[in-house]
Amino acid sequence: MKICFVLNKIEKEKAGTSVALMTKAHARGHEVFVMGVGDFNFEYGGTITLNTTKVPKSTTTKSPKKFLEILQGAKAKKKKVVSTDLDVLFIRNNPTEEGAERHWAEQSGIAFGRMIQSQGVLVLNDAYALSHAFIDKLYFEELPKEIKPASIITRNKEDILTFWEAHDKKMVLKPLEGSGGADVFLIDEHEKNINQIIKTISDQGYVIAQEYLPAVKDGDVRVLLLNGRVLEEKGEKAIIRRVSGEGEFRSNFKLGATADSSELTPAMKQIIDLTAPKLIKDGLFLVGLDIVKDKLIEINVLSPGGLERFADIGLPDFTDTIIESIERKLFYKQKYGGQLANKVLATMY
Repeated sequence: MKICFVLNKIEKEKAGTSVALMTKAHARGHEVFVMGVGDFNFEYGGTITLNTTKVPKSTTTKSPKKFLEILQGAKAKKKKVVSTDLDVLFIRNNPTEEGAERHWAEQSGIAFGRMIQSQGVLVLNDAYALSHAFIDKLYFEELPKEIKPASIITRNKEDILTFWEAHDKKMVLKPLEGSGGADVFLIDEHEKNINQIIKTISDQGYVIAQEYLPAVKDGDVRVLLLNGRVLEEKGEKAIIRRVSGEGEFRSNFKLGATADSSELTPAMKQIIDLTAPKLIKDGLFLVGLDIVKDKLIEINVLSPGGLERFADIGLPDFTDTIIESIERKLFYKQKYGGQLANKVLATMY
């Protein structure tokens, strides 16, 4: 297959989930193209072309770090590709990581993804689903209330303070559009800068005030779902516990959290069982769930990651399973012609 990965910027990419997936696709003999979110071209007559970068076909490395080194180096080849020549467009850029100077980049990948999807190219995750879930913390609020902590989304300081009072003066504040644990605060009764913190976050946009869960001190659990099911490979499940660093309540790897193993508990299974039908209906192929005990605290649909951390706890990287699933979707697409909609194919097992 011909598969193109859309990143924020190739030169800024790290050897994480996206690179692990493209390395595996290349190793399986597929033609892999890589582009930044600013590399789409819409030409007269309705043709969409992509300015892509390719690792030489002769490259045999299985190491994502080595693959990325070649991709970002002088050996990589530049190629303009017509969108309809692709089999798959895999949208992996994360809009929340764009700075103010690249505001234009936030919606571009999804917008062009919708256009390319309408041309018959398989787009993952489904581009219309990504549009609907673009603010994933707001999409999160559409899920059943029994699996979520209490929360309020607002820019009104008084409403936030009322919520704080109603929850024993202990809450978590975070921006509606953010990632990686940036600007996430634990606010308790001893916090003297609460007004300034609310202003700092609300200056960026909407604020989420969320019920504090005491179990967060033990970290959270990231569960990766593929086609609405727990991602599995070689009998192992893609579940990893993120243990917060000393004196830190946030359990993001970017903030020093460490990896540990975790079983699939009955509470996690209930959360997955209640979340999966919506993900399948919407066409969300690869999704990350962040769980604290019996509550889902975040859902990651834009660029879910963490595959590179599973080796830390002796698990496979799960890339074979993901690429095999994409191969099956193309097989179904070919056999059924145009009968299966993109969002159906996107979550077809």
